[in-house]
Amino acid sequence: MTILRKERFDLPEGIIYLDGNSLGALPKGAIERANDVMAAEWGTSLIRAWNSADWMALPAKVGDRIGRLIGAPAGSVMTGDTLSIKVYQALQAALQMRPKRRVILTDSGNFPSDMYMAQGLIRTLDRDYELRVVEPEAVHAAITEEVAAVMLTHADYRTGRLHDMPSITAAAHAHDAVMIWDLAHSAGALAVDLSALGAEFAVGCTYKYLNGGPGAPAFIYVRPDLISEIAPALAGWMGHDAPFAMEPGYRPAMSIERMRVGTPAIVQLAILDAALDVWEDVDMHALRDASLVLSGLFIDEVERRCPSLELASPREGSRRGSQVSFAFEHGYAAMQALIDHGVIGDFRAPDIMRFGFTPLYLDEADVVQAAETLGAVINQDLWRHAKYQTRSLVT
Repeated sequence: MTILRKERFDLPEGIIYLDGNSLGALPKGAIERANDVMAAEWGTSLIRAWNSADWMALPAKVGDRIGRLIGAPAGSVMTGDTLSIKVYQALQAALQMRPKRRVILTDSGNFPSDMYMAQGLIRTLDRDYELRVVEPEAVHAAITEEVAAVMLTHADYRTGRLHDMPSITAAAHAHDAVMIWDLAHSAGALAVDLSALGAEFAVGCTYKYLNGGPGAPAFIYVRPDLISEIAPALAGWMGHDAPFAMEPGYRPAMSIERMRVGTPAIVQLAILDAALDVWEDVDMHALRDASLVLSGLFIDEVERRCPSLELASPREGSRRGSQVSFAFEHGYAAMQALIDHGVIGDFRAPDIMRFGFTPLYLDEADVVQAAETLGAVINQDLWRHAKYQTRSLVT
């Protein structure tokens, strides 16, 4: 099966884009779909489009399309809101499921926002909960009968290091803890099988590998047998069993719909729906194989040209996601110089240069050329130019 479909993306001429792990490229169908929603649906039908264009069903429809890519059954994934909100929903529900336990376990490699949401929830509940943070390698040993929920990001956002999802999920369940996986850097990059995994919750964003666009809605997965037990703390009207009954009390929907909160962002959801067309016939195992070929080639090419850079990602392909990171003391300036010379990656403090590999629009020639350009930036000290030293707000 051919994974490469570069012709279906609107990529600038002369640019090699290695930052799809942060913001995916623009699918060509997305612009047409957004224009259609705004002009033909909103512009012509106005408020009637909630019914005539079936806007109300879009969050679940898109959720099912994402579900296919992460091994989730129909009716178990809902889209909307932001990833931070979905983390909050999953974590609150997990604590509710284990009312006698007080420990939320996470690791120091988790994305900061996930930990911020946990900290905020703990303050709100004010019931002596503890966010216990351990090193990634210590997660297994730290799962005990004290732990209510294990909350981890599958692929480390800085280095791409992968947690062993089946092993950790099994350990959590062996101690009767609830498992929450953040798939922000996994959905659209790795073959994930939530049905086989058995985790209670998974969350993720859609603007990275799924190419849903900046600010694209997040998703939440709830294991189907649990949905009727969840009483959402964020009890928004869209999660009500009959939103337009306008009842004064909250009565949750008897399906994944109860994980909806507020009015969905229809234009963004429509763009995401169009972006998912690209994935319609993609085999995730084949995509993963292609990703490992590209990322392995990049490591070889960069290390041959730039011995001063230190590989920060696991060398073994099975232990990293679809990104490669190199540490360099002057990584920010080097990345700005690289971008200025037509290769786009990004930087994470304190010294990480990140590169994402998306086989839908990258091939081996792109990878070799990117490594050649990085070699010039490093070996010719192009990064020393004054214009690359001032940090922008977004790195």
